[in-house]
Amino acid sequence: MLFHVTLENSEDGWIVAECPALPGCVSQGRDEKEALENIREAITAWLWAEDRKAVSSLPKDGRPDPIVVAV
Repeated sequence: MLFHVTLENSEDGWIVAECPALPGCVSQGRDEKEALENIREAITAWLWAEDRKAVSSLPKDGRPDPIVVAV
C-alpha cells in the first residue's frame, strides 16, 4: 500500500511526519530518513490496531473466524 505523508520541521529541531489518511498517525525523527522510517512503523501499528478493533467488534454468533490476508 502507498500512503502520502507530510514532513514538518518542529521548533525543537525534530522532523514531524504525519499520515493525513490515518487520523492521529504521527511520528518524528532527528532527520528526514529517521522520520520516514518511524512513520512507516507508525502506519503499520495504526493499521494493526484498527484491524484488532474491527475484529473484536464482530458478532460472536457461530460464524467462522475471519481469515488473515497480507497486503
